[in-house]
Amino acid sequence: MNVIQIKDKRFKTFIPEAEILKEVERVAAEINRDLKDCNPLFVSVLNGSFMFTADLMKCLDLPCEISFVKLASYQGTSSTGKVKELVGLNEDITGRTVVIVEDIVDTGITMERVIETLRARNPKDIRIATLLVKPDKLKVNLNIDYVAMNIPNDFIVGYGLDYDGLGRNYRDIYVVDEAE
Repeated sequence: MNVIQIKDKRFKTFIPEAEILKEVERVAAEINRDLKDCNPLFVSVLNGSFMFTADLMKCLDLPCEISFVKLASYQGTSSTGKVKELVGLNEDITGRTVVIVEDIVDTGITMERVIETLRARNPKDIRIATLLVKPDKLKVNLNIDYVAMNIPNDFIVGYGLDYDGLGRNYRDIYVVDEAE
């Protein structure tokens, strides 16, 4: 599908699935190389990162574990600037290497909150793996270890990303079509 309609917005294909999967494989190769002796715990930030996490995990060939956290900071198409933790982490991460898996880092506020929460549990190391980064929108200084793609400051859906809960199921990533 080249164009999709979600509620009041029309979206056009921005990043096809094949390109996404190629970059996910590249990120997985970097993680395999860097963390081969660590038995890392991957912490996937729901809901948006579920597709990226699933595809990333399929490409990893190192001993590892996975857990999930759920945070909310979005309303409609923009960040509220406030992060509310909905579901927490139950694993003991003391002395562990933790890799936060995120769908997109735009302002960095959500990621900063996740890092603060995890640091309080005394991990050995915290790394970040994200599918997408909007460098021009970052409001905090983050060291993002693994980035699949940098993108402009556009609103996107698909491959786990949503617009008011809809659109996560699409294989490609779509951008708002301004030519309506």
